[in-house]
Amino acid sequence: QVQLVESGGGLVQAGGSPRLSCAASGSIFSINVMGWYRQAPGNQRELVATITSDGSAVHADSVKGRFTISRDNAKNTVSLQMNSLKPEETAVYYCNGDVRTKSRVYLNVWGQGTQVTVSS
Repeated sequence: QVQLVESGGGLVQAGGSPRLSCAASGSIFSINVMGWYRQAPGNQRELVATITSDGSAVHADSVKGRFTISRDNAKNTVSLQMNSLKPEETAVYYCNGDVRTKSRVYLNVWGQGTQVTVSS
């Protein structure tokens, strides 16, 4: 079994710079793509950023230049540094990973999400 656990959410003032972290644990052989998604009330879940195991990152146009995704392959962690947050970015932020288990099974795993609330 594999779990992803996010941390770092909470109440932030507009313009703030919180950092989200996600740690993967369990029977992990390797993790290919890891990413962050978010879902605001009444909206669909949307991509924020992804990063491959070799460090190739993609950021949504809406966050380019403000958010930065990074990962530590040795620790199976992925982080999201968010800068200049806007109130409309209030959402639940989810971590996601394409995991290959030690049994060589491929899984797409989601974390439980962490709430980020941006006050104006």
